[in-house]
Order: sequence, then C-alpha cells, then structure tokens
Amino acid sequence: MTVLRDPDTPPTPDEPASDAAPDAGFDAGFDAVVLAGGAARRLGGADKPAVRVGGRTLLGRVLDACAEAGRVVVVGPRRATDPATGRVPRWAREDPPGGGPVAGIAAGLRHVDRPLVAVLAADLPFLTTQTLRRLSAVPPGADGLLLRDAEGREQPLAAVYRTASLRRALAAVAAGETAAPAGAGGPLSGVAVKRLLPHLTLGHLDAGEDATDCDTWSDIATARARIGDDGTVLDEWIAAARVELGIAPATEPDLDVDTTALLDAARDAAHGVARPAAPLTTFLIGYAMARHGIGQAEAARRVAELAARWGREREAGREGQAKGQAKDQAKEQEQGQGQPSGEAR
Repeated sequence: MTVLRDPDTPPTPDEPASDAAPDAGFDAGFDAVVLAGGAARRLGGADKPAVRVGGRTLLGRVLDACAEAGRVVVVGPRRATDPATGRVPRWAREDPPGGGPVAGIAAGLRHVDRPLVAVLAADLPFLTTQTLRRLSAVPPGADGLLLRDAEGREQPLAAVYRTASLRRALAAVAAGETAAPAGAGGPLSGVAVKRLLPHLTLGHLDAGEDATDCDTWSDIATARARIGDDGTVLDEWIAAARVELGIAPATEPDLDVDTTALLDAARDAAHGVARPAAPLTTFLIGYAMARHGIGQAEAARRVAELAARWGREREAGREGQAKGQAKDQAKEQEQGQGQPSGEAR
C-alpha cells in the first residue's frame, strides 16, 4: 500500500491541491457498503450490529452516517434497522454467508454504480456524515482515503475507495488465491482485508474517536459511557427518541428540534410556575405545532412570555399577601393597645 499525504495537510507548491471538502448541500457522490455479517466472536457470538449504544443499534448509527450516500448496501443477514434518517438499505449476502469482510465487499460492490464507494464496518458508533464527506474528497492519484483512529491505527473498513480501483484489487486478490477447498466458498472467502491494501494507493484521514470501533464488550461499555458524558448527550437522546417514536428526517423533513428554545421554555415554566410544569410545557408546544402549525420558536416564545407573566403575577400576589398580613397585624396591635386595662373578663 502506498500512503499519501493527509488531505488536510496543505499541498506543497508543486503539488496539486485536492478538491475541497463538500459543504452541507453537497451531493457526496458515493455509494456505501456496510459489512454486517461477521460472527462477533469477541462478543461471544452476539449479533453485534444489533447491539445498542445510546439507545440505537450500531448498524442504525452507521446508516445514519450514510445519509448522503447515493445507495446503501448492507451485507449480512437481513435484520430490523433503526436509522434516524428513516432510510431503508438494500440487502446482500457474501459468498458464502459469513465468508468474511473481503467476500462481503465483493458482494456489496455488485450493487453500486457510483465512482466512489464507502466501505464501512457496522460497529462504528461515532462515525458522522461530516467525516464521510471528508473521506469522499479522494485526492488525485489516490485509490481511496481511510480513517486513522486516535491510536494511529488505520481502518480499511472505515474508508472511501474509488470503485474501479477496489474492483481491480479484489480481482487481483482473487487471482492470487489458490483454489478453495470443496464447500469452502469462493476464492475470497476468509481472506483478510489487509490482502487488498498492497494493490491500492491510499491516503489517510486522522479522525480520532470518529474511527473508534467496538470489537469487545469493553469497547461497547466505553462507547456507552462516552455518549452519557460528552456534550452531545442531548443530541444523542433526541436522535434515539425520534427513532423510538418513528419521527425520522426522511418522513418529517421540517422537524428540526431547537433544543435551546425548548429548554429555555421548560426552564421558564419550572421557575415561573412549578417544576412539574416543565415537561408538560414541552408536550403542549409539540401538540400546538402538530395541530395548529405553530412554529417551534413562536410556540416557545409564547410560552416563555406566559411563564414570565405568570411569575410576575405570583410575585405580585405574594407581595400583596404580605402587605395585607402586615396591615392585619398592625390593626390587631392598635386594637390591643386601645383596650382599657383591667377590663372584665
């Protein structure tokens, strides 16, 4: 494998600059193959793509990252998916089933037609759409870009390749394999991914935790803890809740949760009215949006103003009550002072 300069490093004066990473509205121009047919021996044979991290399956999280892919092919046994995007992938099987990642790549490539293809393991809980955009900016002269994790390990199953180059590499590996034993499947069955790399010229992209995979239960525990501790926990929770409630961007494209506005409205209701008013308020905002077409920001603004008025009225009431009690006490004292001493009981 020939390693190229990191595409995020500025080119030298005599080196052509690679294409800039696409912006939010860019059609990334790649298909995706997600490998979900492994035996997960280090997880005791558990169905790893179905393991949940942050309330969503590992496979569902990877499919979310593929939101901008032209076509998404999942290689492995058909199973339920829960992508927040609401996207339904195409399914394929490697030959033979369980024949390993290279056989899975070959099976997936039969269903793609774009010049670039993302090849992804199904156990990448922190892979993002933005990272795939960066990977899709394959520089001239390279056959692909692969991620490098926080420990410096290259991840060939977290990469974007030129489709034609990957097909040539598969053909070269297949041609170099000896005939498989009877019943063992085709020449790519059981072949390790590293056998492809000498046939490809690849660059790498340092992605840190975006490239983290989950091979063991310890890895999964670490991923779950990270989601609970980092600053994106609310975004993770919203995505998981949307999946659970069947509210996917593909079916509800206009629903963009304004976390700040909703939390501010809930806070104002809790402070101005009572703490239990906070969750009830957010429910009513959602109900008003659904039934009456009120925008989220407008609904939150109205509720915030109502909570402020409610709070002012409550404070005014408390002040008036305190003044009234003070007057009553003063009157009682005056009456007590005017009573003749020695009055008959």
